[in-house]
Amino acid sequence: MTHILKARPRLLATAVLAALTLPGMAFAQTAKERELEARVAQLEQMVQQLVAQQQQTETVVTEVRTAQAAQPAPAPVVAGTGAAAPIQTTTITPGANPGTKFTVGGMVRVDGLVTKTTDGDIAKGTAGRDFYVPGAIPVGGDGPDTYSDAHVKFSRLWFDASTVLDSGDKLGARIELDFFGGSLGNTAATNTYGATLRHAYLTYNNWLVGQTWSNFMDTNALLDSVDFVGPTDGVVFVRQPQVRYTSGGWAVSVESPETTVQPFGGGARVIAGDNSAIPDVIARYTHKGDWGHVSFAGMARQLKYEPVVGAESTATGFGAQVSGLVKLGDSTDIRYQLSGGDGIGRYIGLATIQQDAMVDSAGDIDALGGWAGYVGLRQVFSPKVRGNLFYARSQWDNEAAWTGMGVTRKVQSMHANMIWSPVPKLDFGVEAIWGERTLESGADGELIRLHTMARYSF
Repeated sequence: MTHILKARPRLLATAVLAALTLPGMAFAQTAKERELEARVAQLEQMVQQLVAQQQQTETVVTEVRTAQAAQPAPAPVVAGTGAAAPIQTTTITPGANPGTKFTVGGMVRVDGLVTKTTDGDIAKGTAGRDFYVPGAIPVGGDGPDTYSDAHVKFSRLWFDASTVLDSGDKLGARIELDFFGGSLGNTAATNTYGATLRHAYLTYNNWLVGQTWSNFMDTNALLDSVDFVGPTDGVVFVRQPQVRYTSGGWAVSVESPETTVQPFGGGARVIAGDNSAIPDVIARYTHKGDWGHVSFAGMARQLKYEPVVGAESTATGFGAQVSGLVKLGDSTDIRYQLSGGDGIGRYIGLATIQQDAMVDSAGDIDALGGWAGYVGLRQVFSPKVRGNLFYARSQWDNEAAWTGMGVTRKVQSMHANMIWSPVPKLDFGVEAIWGERTLESGADGELIRLHTMARYSF
């Protein structure tokens, strides 16, 4: 079009000049020619301006089209709703209720540990080599030893499904796995481990049915540790089947009534062969505020031991707990937990420190009393760096005439860590740990460990 605009004024001028040279019009040729030449010059100037404007317009259009081509195509919209259409047209949970939301998450975690124990080493292939287990600290062994370990067993994968029905009822379910199962290979070549079920439960409005954290465990007061558990000496840490009802700050549950027993005269613990007919009953109340939270819990349980058929013995256990988190400004908080009672040993420290009951000389059981707790300070130094300092302890009232002198009387530990998160969901941590285990005889053993961790959560 540009070349047409440029050519048209010249054709027009030529035609006009030719007309002026016709016979009988010579008298006006000179004046008319000058006027027409002036108009032609004016017309040419206007055409040049139009051509320049057109070229600028074509340049802008080209740039816009190039930029649009570089942008991703907008997501399609569901007609009549204004909402973006899903990437796939069919659900990945065809057997679920309409509108079910299905999510997947987890983490990849790598742990590296260097450990020194004063009284022999912790047996290879046991949990005490993978994280801090105070009940595994050697006492009375063959002197100090130092060793290192590395693993990825705490990597995790979970699946969630949730639905809000047209009636307003809420349904949910969760399955969570890690790889802390038995060894399927060896540390010399494959380092292969089995998948382990952590959580498997369903929810219906205020009800929860299935396996998850015990209601006697305040997960909101757990410490920010590099070690898998952290204050294992004094923390309640149990996952088990249960039925729980929650309303407001209240939660009441009935849970698996497993009993662990310390045999008469000492020896390895015994997990009772036949559970009580009465489940453990636990109630918790939690009060929350801008300052943090405080939580109170109580538990009643029946302990049962039947070493042989017809020789059944029972005892009553009970426990109480206070725990919480107190904020000291925007970047500092204190977290704590204190538990005590008779027959609560299985609930403390992954059931690795003490038992629920002791067996007397007649073969009857008596609930073992004790207390456990921890306190920790968490400090956020910057959006990318935080640190924690905490102390944990538990102590038990053994009847030495029944248990012998080789059972654990107390365990305690100190921890200090730093965690760096260079980008969201990526953590690198290091934790220094000192732990001590003391027997009823007064003999003790110590552990010193440097625990490192790299974790990406998704």
